[in-house]
Amino acid sequence: MQSNMTMLEVSKYICAADELARRSGLHITMGDDFEEYVGITSRLPGKPPTTPNFRPDCSDLSLGKAFWIIGRDREGRVAHVQAMRLDDLSDTNIAEHLESLRACFADPCKAGPGSSCSCTAPTARMINGLVAYHGDIWLREDFRGRGLATIIGRIAFGLAWAKWSPDLIYALVAGWNIEKGIVDRYGYQHREPHGSTLRLPAWGIEDDDWFVWLTRDEFFEDAFAHFGIASAWREYAW
Repeated sequence: MQSNMTMLEVSKYICAADELARRSGLHITMGDDFEEYVGITSRLPGKPPTTPNFRPDCSDLSLGKAFWIIGRDREGRVAHVQAMRLDDLSDTNIAEHLESLRACFADPCKAGPGSSCSCTAPTARMINGLVAYHGDIWLREDFRGRGLATIIGRIAFGLAWAKWSPDLIYALVAGWNIEKGIVDRYGYQHREPHGSTLRLPAWGIEDDDWFVWLTRDEFFEDAFAHFGIASAWREYAW
């Protein structure tokens, strides 16, 4: 059932999740102009700077290869952001992609002196194909604790599937996201430590992040079983 989920079903899934977000006071929009996106995210109090992965002056975020999601409160103020990008890793794997710094820079020579990345998550070296990277996730403090992580993560996953049908969606997250169960609430099924030990001195970045991921079939499974989308459709009269 999962592997032949139709585009109509995915559309209903996204719309039901969007309606749940609206009921929590979060109004979702999406776009693909990353100049606009960075202009917005750079003015958000409390949000760390958007990393090179989603900066058009660093990465190739051309039309069709990436999108962003912004959530606003009822007064129109930005309360949430996240972004997705697609990478064709048919001739490499996620670990090599990260270690080459091409996950951050279209031209790794522009990373700056002293830059490096190592990935010792075993599964990352086994995964290739069409993959979507999910990152730059931020939720304003007054919206936390409302169960929105479950909803906004699924909206991003649904849009990525509808646009690209990737083999896998992955993210790189700090350990506290694992400890607090945030990764589980977003819907990621797998995790391994030391997915990206990244040093970018010119950007003030020194991270040791976990590698977390979700396969296409697991997304479909989650859509029906864990998010309860069938009951959500009935509630909203689909």
